[in-house]
Amino acid sequence: MITAGIDIGSVSTEMVVLKEGVLYHSIVMDTGPNSKSAVEKVFSTACIETGLKSGDFDFIVTTGYGRKSTGIGHKTVTELSCHARGAWHLNNDVRMVIDIGGQDSKVIKVSEEGKSLDFLMNEKCAAGTGRFLEVMARALEVSIEELGEIAVSGEGSVEISSMCTVFAESEVVSLIAEGHSKAIIIRGLMNSIASRITGMVHRVGMSPPLMLTGGVAKNRGVIRALEEKLGSSILVPANPQIIGAIGAALIAMDECC
Repeated sequence: MITAGIDIGSVSTEMVVLKEGVLYHSIVMDTGPNSKSAVEKVFSTACIETGLKSGDFDFIVTTGYGRKSTGIGHKTVTELSCHARGAWHLNNDVRMVIDIGGQDSKVIKVSEEGKSLDFLMNEKCAAGTGRFLEVMARALEVSIEELGEIAVSGEGSVEISSMCTVFAESEVVSLIAEGHSKAIIIRGLMNSIASRITGMVHRVGMSPPLMLTGGVAKNRGVIRALEEKLGSSILVPANPQIIGAIGAALIAMDECC
């Protein structure tokens, strides 16, 4: 049995292929301006890299921001269900998923069976997301990869009062002009993101163990700030970007049974 899950986000598109329920192949690509084109590209690339043809797939589930406009797949499922299922599959003890993507963030409470019980989503602005970090990195003249490493390189921070991307960027520029070090400013940004996510967690009702997913989960500074604010350790999978696609592929497998 071969199933696939495709998670079409506003920034990146991920595809996971399962063979007899085991991870066989995964791809992460930029979505670009057209989600339909992104899905076609990720699917054709997966077929080239695995030697599979479209007819070899028993079932395909699409999820994420662009799930309804793909033209590929047998069924669409919400990203909430897919992230819950994917995280629970990796660790059956997980009871809450914090997903911080390119342009939105969500907190999902997970049942003992790996289903989404409750959730809270921020999709109205890019505050605290990957896009937010990209803008801040540009203002600080460091790479997005350097942000996390700099954040964990010392102690101390300044308070960033605004989480609006535009106002926070202006605030960062002012702090640089005042002579504050980049490390201090970056830790302030991480603490601001952590405070916002912590608020979401408490509104849903904290339920550890927690797993962090999405591209921002690769940022060590965000992980440390979140653990400090929540007072709890956080599980981070080896490839946090593909958890929704894994969940979609597992749901596809259920459809075959």
